[in-house]
Amino acid sequence: MIFDPLPLEGAYEVLLEPRGDARGFFARFYCDDEFTRHGLNTHWPQMNISVTRTLGTLRGLHFQRGAAAEVKLVRCLQGRAYDVIVDLRQGSDTFGQHVTVELDAERRNSVYIPQGFAHGFQALEDEVELQYLHSHPYAADHEGGVNVMDPDLAIHWPLPPATLSERDKNLPPLSVVTPL
Repeated sequence: MIFDPLPLEGAYEVLLEPRGDARGFFARFYCDDEFTRHGLNTHWPQMNISVTRTLGTLRGLHFQRGAAAEVKLVRCLQGRAYDVIVDLRQGSDTFGQHVTVELDAERRNSVYIPQGFAHGFQALEDEVELQYLHSHPYAADHEGGVNVMDPDLAIHWPLPPATLSERDKNLPPLSVVTPL
């Protein structure tokens, strides 16, 4: 496994190191020992899948706060997604800044998102499926979010937004979100 640090401290793009032959290949997506060596989370009590049907759909930017704050490991199982993480950590020098990673089912890459970050994505194809590993089970009373269209975030979405849920449309701007 290759852990490629992203510009926001604690975040990584995780790449596979396939070992192959004429039959195909084998690679580790996750390994306790490798994650421990990099000082990363190794406890994943919840795993989820999201399917996004339509090209251009935006989801996010979501987070969990307080006792339910979570680390995420996100991978694209089908299609491609423009993945965005935003630093919301209290006292962080990069608070409010974001970084993007194109998650691609063919590349089989993933993004490691530390606690204190909001996460969202845009579907770059129809029928995008993402797999999420979470360090803490979902807790509705601890959920929060930031509006993906907030101009203060200055996120350049690669496609015109096609679909956005009512919940996500009504998320607050960064300026009123309490740091995590």
